[in-house]
Amino acid sequence: MINTQRSASGSSQSPRSPSLQPYLSVSVTDPVKLGNGVQAYISYRVITKTNFPEYQGPEKIVIRRYSDFVWLRDRLFEKYKGIFIHPLPEKSAVEKFRFSAEFIEMRRQGLDLFVNRIASHPELQQSEDLKTFLQADEETMERLRSQDTGYFKKKPADLMQIFKDVQSKVSDVVLGKEKPVEESNPEYEKLKHYIFELENHLAEAQKHAYRLVKRHRELGESLSDFGKAAKLLGACEGDALGKAFSELGMKSEALSVKLQREAHQLLMNFEEPLKDYVRAVQSIKATIAERANAFRQQCELAETMKLKEINLDKLMLTRSDKVGEAEIEYKELKAESEDSTRRFETIVRLMNEEIVRFQEQKTLDMGIAFHNFSKGQARLASSIADAWRTLLPKLEACSSS
Repeated sequence: MINTQRSASGSSQSPRSPSLQPYLSVSVTDPVKLGNGVQAYISYRVITKTNFPEYQGPEKIVIRRYSDFVWLRDRLFEKYKGIFIHPLPEKSAVEKFRFSAEFIEMRRQGLDLFVNRIASHPELQQSEDLKTFLQADEETMERLRSQDTGYFKKKPADLMQIFKDVQSKVSDVVLGKEKPVEESNPEYEKLKHYIFELENHLAEAQKHAYRLVKRHRELGESLSDFGKAAKLLGACEGDALGKAFSELGMKSEALSVKLQREAHQLLMNFEEPLKDYVRAVQSIKATIAERANAFRQQCELAETMKLKEINLDKLMLTRSDKVGEAEIEYKELKAESEDSTRRFETIVRLMNEEIVRFQEQKTLDMGIAFHNFSKGQARLASSIADAWRTLLPKLEACSSS
């Protein structure tokens, strides 16, 4: 396993002695808007630092766009069944938000987290597709994307149908509605129930985090408007009262800035991590669906093999001239069935390892997110209290006079 030190943001950091320990550090930086209109997109600098001998050198810088990250995720999901592939940040369908500074930064942060989760994974970091993504030139990546037969080759209507089919399949598998062939494993049932409940609770928490961000912004805007009005009122008055109103306006405007700043921090360090884990759970549900498909395929092949075996026995008893052909079919089917069993067992083993890794990472990330939330709220409350407290003597003097 490759040793990496990770920051709170999810980025991998090289150890103090990189020459003694293998390391792979990736950062997604410098988002730049390219093109115009519907053809416009954001490009990113992806910087890789490593001492892995299979890489081209100690540092490599490439330019990537969102669809390149999608290509990487699709390839990994297809090849590494049983491993939870970290989700990508969402794509904004609203034109006016696509290129806002805030959305671009959220997207950059999410892409950085995505690629570093892969780079720090003991199996995924060995992927040839990851090496290609981190080292290939732009022309090569464009060619690979065009050759891909995944979702990006589908029409919008096809994509919508695929999404509905996947959602339906995942829900049926997780809820146990689809029962033609199903695992009867108590631990597996417990896992499915936990994932379903976790998604609901995370989605609910994220919804209220969104409302908190919105409330902070609205309160900040209201304080800013109130501050301007109070300053104008102060300009109309004279002496102590006018000065008190002016100071009240300035304090309100200063607090407005702090509220807007805290709203941004709340969005980036609290709501977004919660939203990221909602997507992560959906990725786990997709892996659960893959496990269900592998189990179903294994059972179907085993059943078909039994029928073939019965048929072969009958042909041998009757000394049919079709025995040779039936034996070949039986051996091929047996080999296919054994491969299917191995695939299913591999998925089960990997999922057991992945859920432990997921739980550990979730505990760390949620602890950081809620700590940042609490610290930010305490800091904001203290600033608000201090601001109003300094005004009290002057306002009391005005009211007493």
